[in-house]
Amino acid sequence: MTSTAVSIPMPTVPRRRRSPEEVQAAAPVTGPKKVLLAAPRGYCAGVDRAVIAVEKALEHYGPPVYVRKQIVHNVHVVSSLEEQGAIFVEETDEVPEGALVIFSAHGVSPAVVQSAEDRGLRTIDATCPLVTKVHKEAVRFAKEDYDILLIGHEGHEEVEGTAGEAPEHIQIINGPHEVDKVTVRDPEKTIWLSQTTLSVDETMETVRLLKDRFPTLQDPPSDDICYATTNRQVAIKKIAPQADLVIVVGSANSSNSVRLVEVALEYGAKSSYRVDFANEVDESWFEGVATVGVTSGASVPEVLVKDVLRLLADYGYGEVQEVVTAEEDLLFSLPKELRATLKKAGDVTRALGGRGNRQTS
Repeated sequence: MTSTAVSIPMPTVPRRRRSPEEVQAAAPVTGPKKVLLAAPRGYCAGVDRAVIAVEKALEHYGPPVYVRKQIVHNVHVVSSLEEQGAIFVEETDEVPEGALVIFSAHGVSPAVVQSAEDRGLRTIDATCPLVTKVHKEAVRFAKEDYDILLIGHEGHEEVEGTAGEAPEHIQIINGPHEVDKVTVRDPEKTIWLSQTTLSVDETMETVRLLKDRFPTLQDPPSDDICYATTNRQVAIKKIAPQADLVIVVGSANSSNSVRLVEVALEYGAKSSYRVDFANEVDESWFEGVATVGVTSGASVPEVLVKDVLRLLADYGYGEVQEVVTAEEDLLFSLPKELRATLKKAGDVTRALGGRGNRQTS
């Protein structure tokens, strides 16, 4: 008789968190402790709109409501919507024929739209309007026979969706290191576009290098990097030089959250870490730290930031100074497919998505 070894996972043992007194003893902090809280931070209008779209679809159509990819890149948001009856799938062929599927805020290619149509799926397009703008630019310049240099991260849903609008005209450039590989048919008919959630500085460095090679390279009609990404980077740039530690709340697959960590370090923060939840904060980060900067990515609900602030207060960082570098009041209408349903039902509770319209606690 042969026996098969069975691997039994060890139970997770909660890590013992050191007390504030133990942390202070390990590395005393000189001077007052404080938190510099970035503003703007958290939800942008496009994210708010997409999350509301799923919530309203569940409310009016009932579960299950299918969503292609993560509606936004945040594990807490996705988990919360799953609890309400949303089912997240990778592709439309996983959705039962005739069911309702929502396209995520990151957008989809025409091929995905056609696939859903072929399967008889009902669809709600929750693509952020700022991403839709980039799609329309790609279509326009492809029709005019331009070579389009799309600066972005290959494999990211947004880049896949934009590139899918005109694959024969678009080259994806992941960053400055790929500029030397670029070839174009006619430098006089070449334009660059970008993913909306990139580092502003790195994108402009890529553009600078591209223009060194192709001096007549055209700029997009308007900025492709969205206002929310830019504003959050500007805020953390102001905080970083004063911060011994910067904590960014956001998920690992959130491009704009990951960029905030990089920007913080580039602009002078002594250390910077990304966390999804407050319980991921390591108290050893506080050793010798007087000033902590805190911000969050554009798909992060404010409740997660408040949890981090409560933890920081437990360790003596109770003084919170908000550093405001911009005011955001942009609102987007909900997807047209959903607006028609809400109007018919007489639901006027939420017609818009954006800052100032959603409860933050």
